[in-house]
Amino acid sequence: MADPLFQSLFESFNKYIHNEKDIELIEKAYFLAKSKHEGQMRKSGEPYITHPVAVGKILAELTAGPATIIAALLHDTVEDTNLTLKDVEKDFGIEIAALVDGVTKISKLSFNTVASQAENHQKMLLAMAKDIRVVLIKIADRLHNVRTLNSMSPEKQYKIASETLDIYAPLAHRLGIFRIKAELEDRSLRYTDPPMYYRVSNMIQAKKTERESSIDHVIEHIEELFIGSKLVGYEIKGRIKNIFSIYKKMVRDNRAFEDIYDLLAVRIIVDKVETCYQALGIIHANFTPIPRRFKDYIAVPKPNMYQSLHTTVLSDDGTLFEVQIRTHEMDSVAEFGVAAHWAYKENKTYSKEREQFEIAQKLKWYGELMKMTEDSDETDGGAEEFVGTVKGDILDANVYVFTPKGEVIELPKGATPIDFAYRIHTDIGNKMVGAIVNGRIVTLDYELNTGDIVSVKTNKNSYGPSEDWLKIAKSSHAKHKIKSFLNKLNKDSLVQLGKEQLDRELHQQKVETPIDDAFVKKHFEKNMISDVESLYLEIGKGIISPKTVVAKLLGKEVDKEFLLQRQMEKAARQLTTHSETGVIIEGLSSPQLKLANCCLPIPGDPIIGFVSKTSGIVIHSTYCPNCNQFDENRLIEAFWSEEITRKYPTRIKIIGTSKPTLLTDIVTAVNSQQITIAEVNAASGSNMEMVIKLKILIMNQNALQSLMVNLRKVSDIYSVERDFK
Repeated sequence: MADPLFQSLFESFNKYIHNEKDIELIEKAYFLAKSKHEGQMRKSGEPYITHPVAVGKILAELTAGPATIIAALLHDTVEDTNLTLKDVEKDFGIEIAALVDGVTKISKLSFNTVASQAENHQKMLLAMAKDIRVVLIKIADRLHNVRTLNSMSPEKQYKIASETLDIYAPLAHRLGIFRIKAELEDRSLRYTDPPMYYRVSNMIQAKKTERESSIDHVIEHIEELFIGSKLVGYEIKGRIKNIFSIYKKMVRDNRAFEDIYDLLAVRIIVDKVETCYQALGIIHANFTPIPRRFKDYIAVPKPNMYQSLHTTVLSDDGTLFEVQIRTHEMDSVAEFGVAAHWAYKENKTYSKEREQFEIAQKLKWYGELMKMTEDSDETDGGAEEFVGTVKGDILDANVYVFTPKGEVIELPKGATPIDFAYRIHTDIGNKMVGAIVNGRIVTLDYELNTGDIVSVKTNKNSYGPSEDWLKIAKSSHAKHKIKSFLNKLNKDSLVQLGKEQLDRELHQQKVETPIDDAFVKKHFEKNMISDVESLYLEIGKGIISPKTVVAKLLGKEVDKEFLLQRQMEKAARQLTTHSETGVIIEGLSSPQLKLANCCLPIPGDPIIGFVSKTSGIVIHSTYCPNCNQFDENRLIEAFWSEEITRKYPTRIKIIGTSKPTLLTDIVTAVNSQQITIAEVNAASGSNMEMVIKLKILIMNQNALQSLMVNLRKVSDIYSVERDFK
């Protein structure tokens, strides 16, 4: 206890930690850190050990447990000294070693580029999802660093301060640690925007005495009112808003200093919840409340557990001030946030897992973070998109809506039912066809408001989201899920198209040898293609010709000799193109052909000829359901000519949400691709659906696939398919 630095640390935690074993372990960690950092100095010229001690004291102010304080004392030893993680585990246990490891991994990160910042921030958030104490230590570490920024170079000052405002202050806010959040903001602003910092600071100081006098006057008046109303067990405090909050309102909202309503605030702390509302009634009865400035965060707490009644009133001398009314417990949470919830209590059974669960239950956004973290490996947008999702959907979120069961869902400002659906579950979003808000049907671009009760209408037959949803969705999470769906949809269409093209080429050349991954890898690995599906995809994209694949399969090179051989084979077959249908029948010079009306085949469809008794040869798509009923002895091979310039009729069926403009949207989408509509039939189906059948004139299968993909992007359409009678 003779060491003065340890004595100062001891005094900070001894108010609530009295267990001798815990104190001995903290002391052991202190002297270990001191010996390992021996000779190391901070930029300020102080011994390095002063930093981990300062971090430990900040955490002690938050009544953190012994394990957290010990990890804070050792948080730089593994990175900066010869102490290993195994040494920490041996002397202090697995839990503390894991905390030190988490903080060490964050501390090792470099913030040189935007991409690396995103990667680093993601790692920090992932570490928090595993154990929130890791980030609590890091926030305390950052607080001490910004307190000592004056010893850094201007470039370093700006960099650290900017990071603090971008990541650490919002995290402190979301954890509800307002005392630390305000200090992080004010100290950082001094280095990111010095002129505005000193301007606001000077304006606050200019009339400080006058404002303090005004607050004192209001407090005296309120006390008189409470005494007259026989309200007991209260405490009244006054404050002036912090510098950064004022700065933000002046810059973001373009407001003059004098126009900031809640510059002055009075905090009333009482014993019971019912007394909060009693005090509010007295305030409103004796001061003039400002309309639309009352907020009840007791009935509906903020996601960071904050609870209080807020109202802005006008005093008798014309001064506007905010009144906050809450209980002692609520005040503790307002000051220390999540730290107040799990403040260390001796003789209480401690469980990290239980603690994490309780935090997730209390902090809805933290539960969302853990959920996002669980499937972060599947995020194909990378670290930058993940951090954008967390910052946009979690750190900056401020709209709170309810599920029909009363669960609170937090969304970004401007969020729509699409954002809500994807926050509930990806499958809900993908199958969404409509939304009901507060008991009435709304459009998918409806902007949700705090307090809305939202229900999602789904249909298992829905084809999924369209690209228009990307313009409607506000949350990064929803946009990412929509992009993933559309990418897979487009990929599946191209894979199917490529397979059909290759199958047709194999059929035309009478090749029956199957294609497998080994063949693809052998012949196309140089093209970065290693499996059959990837080969189909490249064929569908038009990057690889199916003729090239068949040539490889036959052991031939695609050269002039091979092409000449193919031409000779073609000529020998005496193929004739029927001018009207564009269909080729081997060995027939003038066949009587007719395209089947049941399936209306188009170039690109695999086709077969059926020799009818009265109509000659009827050409069917092999997809046609009627093909299953044909006599095989009356079937004949048929092929499409490679020189077709005409358009062909075919039918498609579209199912969407019943709304007046749907048909107009469909016609516009079809016409935009220079495709002719021959017939239109629209009918209302069940479940508020509209079924639209189109007969169109189109060039080929490629054009049809392109049209169907674009139609699926139209808002309120969830199914587009070929219509076979």
